[in-house]
Amino acid sequence: MLRWLLTIPLIFLASCQKESQVDRATREGVLLVGNANEPKGLDPHIVSGVLEANILRALFEGLIGNDPQSDTATPGGAALQVTPDATATVWTAKLRPDGKWSDGVTVTAQDFAFSYQRILTPELGAKYSEMLYFLKGAEDFNKGKTKDFSTVGVEVVDDETLRLTLRGPTPYFREILKHYTWTAVPRHVVLKHGKIGQRGNPWTRPENLVSNGPYQLKSWRRNDHIEVERNPHYWNAAKVTLNGVRFLPVSNLYTEARMFRDGQLHMTYAATPEVVDLMKKENPAALRQEPYVGTVFYRFNTTRKPLDDPRVRQALSMAIDREAIKRNIMRGLSIPAGLMVAPGVNGNTPDIDVPIKTDSEGAKKLLAEAGYPDGFEVRMNCPNNRYVNDEEICQAVIAMWARIGVKIQLVAENMATFSQKFQNFDSSLYLLGWGVATYDAQYMIQSLVRTRTSGADGNFNFSRISDPTVDRLTDAMKSEVDVAKRNAMIKEALLRIKDEVLVIPIHHQMRPWAMKAGVSTVHRSDDRPEARFTSMR
Repeated sequence: MLRWLLTIPLIFLASCQKESQVDRATREGVLLVGNANEPKGLDPHIVSGVLEANILRALFEGLIGNDPQSDTATPGGAALQVTPDATATVWTAKLRPDGKWSDGVTVTAQDFAFSYQRILTPELGAKYSEMLYFLKGAEDFNKGKTKDFSTVGVEVVDDETLRLTLRGPTPYFREILKHYTWTAVPRHVVLKHGKIGQRGNPWTRPENLVSNGPYQLKSWRRNDHIEVERNPHYWNAAKVTLNGVRFLPVSNLYTEARMFRDGQLHMTYAATPEVVDLMKKENPAALRQEPYVGTVFYRFNTTRKPLDDPRVRQALSMAIDREAIKRNIMRGLSIPAGLMVAPGVNGNTPDIDVPIKTDSEGAKKLLAEAGYPDGFEVRMNCPNNRYVNDEEICQAVIAMWARIGVKIQLVAENMATFSQKFQNFDSSLYLLGWGVATYDAQYMIQSLVRTRTSGADGNFNFSRISDPTVDRLTDAMKSEVDVAKRNAMIKEALLRIKDEVLVIPIHHQMRPWAMKAGVSTVHRSDDRPEARFTSMR
């Protein structure tokens, strides 16, 4: 009996010290992270979501990489150097001779040329093909106006040298190259399993996938996990600290937060304001709160009354209490915005990123001057599953606008349905978010505000904005290689957008996230940590 009794505390102690999933993974050198829903695929030229990009960043590498300590684009990728000519129109990439695919085959300039041709092949239907419209002749090839790829500004000089000729001067081209659309795919593997423009080519199946990044695909169990492991052929394999990463598809933010608290994840970005409040009490040392290069804002169809009048748009902006939204809706996790570009983006300066002062009485006077002394009624479209507390923000703004006589018909929908409406110009007023992938304000100005013509000019201008001043400044900054002169043009354009209230910025986002003790990573303002710069102990 005594012997039996003595075993009880031992059994109890063992159960209390049962190794958690995080502890076991740490011992194995494998990082566990939540990754929202099941990815739609792993073809970098077809997918378009953040959750796919998180995995692709571990598997593939473009010409340009990231500096380990900053947001700066550096050669640090497949290229030893990427240099422009005097006009920033012709860029030459010198590939590193030790770059390898995960099957040991050398990465060549032909792989990149093939990849750019593949993206632009109309049959593939690449989601982000427009990202390559910076290349001379790329748009015409992608739209089928020419079938001769030699007309596109892509030249293979030799196995290690690639020359890219752009439509015009593009001083921030290195930043553009960081986008995963510019990633190369293995020519020899893609063609082994299908044709260049074949959508659904089986080369990305787990048994076929070959990559050139710090990791290679180890396993993909649908709706359970995707795991990557060290790529032994990676050119910088000696400095890859983790043995692998296991991405777990967890679609519910609160479920993911609970998994983190229960020791099933090393890292989570599922930190809603409510969860943040809880973490502050339970484990404040694990919580991180950092700026993100994304801005939440309102857009208008500027051809529809009364939103075609800048006085009306000004009144709407003046009536919004951004500090109240920060305090009550975002729980402090936002930066009230006066500009459409966040801190960390070239063009943002504190002196002009100042929100308009809240003034309901002043807003009423502007409406009266515009011919709407009693206000007006308009429909607002709002996503309810895309940005932190998106519908709550819309509800709060509706209450603020009611004080100046503006009545809102709210239509809150999932992002898929919502996005179709504003892209079809079937919305007078809508909430949206925008991140600047290039870290340069020109990208926002050119895409969102410039008059829509072709290529990147107005490709996301679903507000029918057409402002000659913005257009002139945008076209001028495209070709200006003098940094000071170009930045002056950017500032002037941003002030014009602000003065004419072509958009209404609400706030720059703060990204709350959490990380277990012993995990260290580089967190950039684009909210995309990289496994190669992550370590555990």
